[in-house]
Amino acid sequence: MPTSGLRASKRSPPRSWEIPIASLAIVGISLHLLFRYLLRTPPFLWLLPLHVVLLLGGVPLLAKLSARLWARDLGSDLLAGVSIVISGLMGEYLVGSILVLMMSGGGALEQLARRRASAVLEALARRMPQVAHRKQDSALLDIPLEEVRVDDTLVVFPHEICPVDGIVLEGHGRMDEAYLTGEPFEISKTPGSEVLSGAINGESALVIGSLKLASDSRYAKITKIIEASERSRPRIRRLGDQLGAWYAPLTLALAAAAGFSSGDSLRFLSVLVVATPCPLLIAIPVAVIGAISLCAKRGIIIKNPAVLEQITGCSTVILDKTGTLTYGRPSLTEVLPAFGFTREQVLQMAASLERYSRHPLAAPILKTASEARLDLLPVNEASEKPGDGLGGVIADHRVLITGRNRAQNLGCTLPPLAPGLECFVLIDGAFAAAFRFHDEPRSESKSFLRHLFPKHGVTKILLVSGDKESEVRYLADTVGIGEVYANQSPEEKVAIVAEETCRAKTLFVGDGINDAPALLTATVGVALGPNSDIASEAADAVILTASIGKIDELIHIGRRMLGIALQSSLGGMALSVVGMFLAATGHLQPLQGVVLQEVIDLAAVLNAVRVAMPPRDLTDF
Repeated sequence: MPTSGLRASKRSPPRSWEIPIASLAIVGISLHLLFRYLLRTPPFLWLLPLHVVLLLGGVPLLAKLSARLWARDLGSDLLAGVSIVISGLMGEYLVGSILVLMMSGGGALEQLARRRASAVLEALARRMPQVAHRKQDSALLDIPLEEVRVDDTLVVFPHEICPVDGIVLEGHGRMDEAYLTGEPFEISKTPGSEVLSGAINGESALVIGSLKLASDSRYAKITKIIEASERSRPRIRRLGDQLGAWYAPLTLALAAAAGFSSGDSLRFLSVLVVATPCPLLIAIPVAVIGAISLCAKRGIIIKNPAVLEQITGCSTVILDKTGTLTYGRPSLTEVLPAFGFTREQVLQMAASLERYSRHPLAAPILKTASEARLDLLPVNEASEKPGDGLGGVIADHRVLITGRNRAQNLGCTLPPLAPGLECFVLIDGAFAAAFRFHDEPRSESKSFLRHLFPKHGVTKILLVSGDKESEVRYLADTVGIGEVYANQSPEEKVAIVAEETCRAKTLFVGDGINDAPALLTATVGVALGPNSDIASEAADAVILTASIGKIDELIHIGRRMLGIALQSSLGGMALSVVGMFLAATGHLQPLQGVVLQEVIDLAAVLNAVRVAMPPRDLTDF
């Protein structure tokens, strides 16, 4: 039986060879120094730890490097690999062991970067229970979560975390779904209500029917994000590979010339070890870690570290409407009752039913009813199926809240209204009222968009939405966007994003659920705000707070990281070139070259650490 994705999320991330090799190198070098200089043991004993490092650490690294060379991938670690081989052949085992530590250290830091990226999501995954309570006849059995099947009857005890997505069969209560929004947000539950895995039950036990397997439930998607984040190799590392592509041949040529002209093979090795591009192997991953850490402190979860490099080059910005440029909190502006119904009567019934819904239009209806001091009526049952609307029974009346198409298909004659956000209330199959809504743009949307052109080199901004033309056009005119695409299906959004991405690098900002295909198609996809659902698999970055200003912070962090990474790598390489000429002229022995390289590495790493230190300003609008 396949292991549940939720169970997998609790395991440690996939092991990387670099981390144990780096640990082995540290232990081996330490034992060598202890045996040789403090205990003064015989040579065979203080050489043994170095032989172990080269055999168990150097050979796997060289095998991996050989595979890359076979694929004609001349990266930044080529020199380190050649230096390890030469130092071993020449009996410079300490030099070779230090090089193994250097080479594996960069990979280990990269692994730490990926683990840092998924730390917040792992914390969420640890909340998930591993046991569900199955109701079978009159007995209640505790079963492992992966044994839950569709249509099982489960009991969720008070204050317990809901194990799977399901539907309430018995009981009335409330569930806290704050893990979706980042803010306290409780939903009333009654028979027929949907429940989400990961939600915290209130004070009443609920009997639910499972609708999905644990591995397919909402919370299990978090696991997929973690695994994808761990597998993702930071694209910024390719910067080091590109620099190493010309740096490596140049160094080999200089080392060969020094060794040949002097007739001293040690000069060949000295040039190689001082030229080892550890600023590329270590400083760049350190900069990545620092940027990811800074983003996490600012409420930005980096799933794909490549976003930190790519976002600075995005000249086309494509935005969704609801929840991105708007607050995603529409207000109820009009209640238009039909003949024979009163405003208060319809609003009271609609609000009584909407408390069992998480639809974006539920909150404004409830708010308006509260402001009108209307008491909510008991609901005997509630159901909300996609495409059908929200239905229930209130005081022996069947109430349905739905859209225009569904209401017309049921035979209702609806009043002609100007296009916009709307829903219709049907009582016992008859049209009872029309509700009109309006979603206000975010206060910072206009200033944010206007500053993208002069400050970040953006040349094109598009608004792409599935909403109606009038609503989308109204928002575009308000915030200053000229190119608008309304009534777009997910497939049409993808086509637009794909076409724009062929022309230039694109940044797509959406809610991370309905816009998942477009997020995946864009050069950089960012899921914004409480509707983003951090379990979305498509976005490169997830912004946990509903503020479009965080997009600007992400751009600034990426730009700053790229600049500091280039400073560390190019500055370190420049110092290495100076050391190479000293070694080529016989002024540095191999071990001295290693020490000098370590000093250069330290300077490059200390400079890279600055990425994690937040500057005074992270926005410029």
